[in-house]
Parts: sequence; C-alpha cells; structure tokens
Amino acid sequence: MNMDVESVTAELYAVRPSEFTSARDAYVAKARKAGDRELAAAIAALRKPTVAVWTAGLLARGRPEEARQLLLLGEALRTAHRTLDAGQLRKLSHDQHLVIGRLARTARSLAAEFDQTVSEPVLSEVERILHAVLADPEVAERWAGGRLVRSPDPASGFTGLEPQPGAAPPRRKESAPPEPAGPATRRTPAPGTDGGAEQTRRQRIEAAREELSEARAEADRLSTEEAAAQELADGAEAAVRSAVARLEEARAASAAAAAGLRTAGQAAAKARKRADVAARKAEKLTGSEA
Repeated sequence: MNMDVESVTAELYAVRPSEFTSARDAYVAKARKAGDRELAAAIAALRKPTVAVWTAGLLARGRPEEARQLLLLGEALRTAHRTLDAGQLRKLSHDQHLVIGRLARTARSLAAEFDQTVSEPVLSEVERILHAVLADPEVAERWAGGRLVRSPDPASGFTGLEPQPGAAPPRRKESAPPEPAGPATRRTPAPGTDGGAEQTRRQRIEAAREELSEARAEADRLSTEEAAAQELADGAEAAVRSAVARLEEARAASAAAAAGLRTAGQAAAKARKRADVAARKAEKLTGSEA
C-alpha cells in the first residue's frame, strides 16, 4: 500500500472535523492490515483540528496564491518591526487588518462549500489564527504546510522581534549639547521633546500590546470552550447516527419477524385444515366399519 504520514495528514486535515476521527481510524486500519505498525501508530497520533483551525487551513489548501500573499505580508511586517520603520509599520498594519478580514470571510465561504457552519466566535478565532501566521514564522510554516491542528498560544503581537543594531529612529539635532548621562544628572525627557514623544509612543505601544495579549488570552479561552463544545456535539451526532442505525436494524428485524409470523400462521392454518380433512376421513372409515 503506497501510503505515508505526510499524504495521509494532508488528506485527513482536508475533511470536515466531524468526519476526522472515522477517516483517521480507517487509515489506521489500512496501515495495520498492510503490516506497517509504525505508520499505524503515527496516523493514530494525529489530532483532530478545531473548526477554527480547519477553516483557517482551507485558505492554505484552496487559495494558495492568497496564502502566499499573506506569508509575504508577515515577512514584511516582521522586518518592519525589527528595523523600527514607523512609516512602513503604519502602512502594513493597516493592510493586515484589511487582508485578514477579507481572508477570514473567504475561509467562511470555503467552509460553507463543505456544509460546515462557521459561527461569529469561530470566525473571530480564524482571524486570530491569521494574525499569528503574520507574527510567528513557525506558525506560518505549519499553517502553510497544512500541519496546524490547534490555535497558537496567545502572544503579544510581534514581541520577541528585537530591533536590529542601529535600527532606532535618528533623533533631530538639538540646539544645546546634551547633559551628561551620569546617575546624578539623568532626567526623564519632558513631554514635547523628541525623547518624551518617543517614550510616550513606546508606552502606548506597550499598553496596546498588553491589551492585545489580554484579548488573545480571552479568545484562546473561548476557543478552548468552543473546541470542547464541538467535541460534545460530534459525540452526540455520532450517538444519534448509531441510535438511528440500531433503530433501522430493529425495524428490519421486526418486519422480518412479522413476515415470519404471517408465514407461520398461514402454514399452521393449512396444517389445521389438513388435520380436519384427515379427521373427517378417519371418522367416515370408522363408521363404515361398524
């Protein structure tokens, strides 16, 4: 059997989450039948994706060109953060919100083609995943390769991307020489000076990052709850299908039993009729002998 983990993974993560477990188990059975226990164990270890992760993955599989543009945007954003290019950051940050909103709606449309409903909370989680694709190159690689199964951990935007040496924005020439930087003479830059404006900007960035981190943590919590609810829904759906199958089997058995009962009744009636005829014949023969 020509089958490997990569090809199976690609096929499994392309099916609806509600169909994942049964499809995975079928592949495990095939691998075991072929005598490849290692492959069977590797396939059995594949984790079921959440609806949000699966929906986000539809973009990488179904819209490769748009996925490539998103990856390029992420590279540009990370470069702008490292070089502290304020103008480029403003432009790219504006672009990312437009791109992610459009791609999330595209992903929802792709999911609808699979008869998979994407609720507003799930759509918000899809947007968060796409933000993580922009910010984290490892997440971007797993997403583009179809190997993303769970939502990335909450992160504070592009934190961890240290500016390159010499990347700090140049300061304007001051009218007076700067004071010595010793402990006794160092002072906090006054608001309105270049240093004060830079400090205020950094404080605002840090506050925005903290707010983003809290929002992502809340989104991750809601995603976990959504995944748990999805698991319950899938289990309930499977139980309903099993109950319906058993009911159909019971109905078929009942119909067969009823048919058998009718046949047995008809046979018994014929037997009784034959017995009555034989009895009458015996009675006539007995009477003639007397």
